[in-house]
Amino acid sequence: MSLIAYRRKRNFRTTPEPRARAHRRGKELVFVVQKHRATHLHHDFRLELDRVLKSWAVPKGPPRRSADKRLAVQVEDHPYAYKDFEGRIPEGEYGAGLVEKWDGGTYEAEGATSAAESERAMRAGLRRGRMSFVLKGSKLRGANSLVRLKSPKQWLLIKTHAKK
Repeated sequence: MSLIAYRRKRNFRTTPEPRARAHRRGKELVFVVQKHRATHLHHDFRLELDRVLKSWAVPKGPPRRSADKRLAVQVEDHPYAYKDFEGRIPEGEYGAGLVEKWDGGTYEAEGATSAAESERAMRAGLRRGRMSFVLKGSKLRGANSLVRLKSPKQWLLIKTHAKK
């Protein structure tokens, strides 16, 4: 839940990115996908968990068809306010380039019936290295999983079939 790495990498006098501020959990958990035209074009996939956005850089973009898999590299947590961020990060700053919101919405852990239950399941999944969740966005909908690979920062983002 720490935003120390986020703060350390940014100069808020020059970047338009949001500062880290306290956030209260709502009735539903949010997700956002941002298209980031930095050194290399990629998508940033973010899931709200423990009052921050857990974040992964997805070089080839999120999977859209069942059984598609994409490498997702976990990066530092971002503040909840980042869910609405769009803008240009100036040259010389960490992540310099254009950030555009590509998709967003709500999500829940697979099989969960409340935000609190979703957070418990997702927190346990993050520790264990496998999170299963259902996205409710305009472009991304349905069951997905994040599965950690041997490297602690490398995951696979997989479009899956919902369990019945």
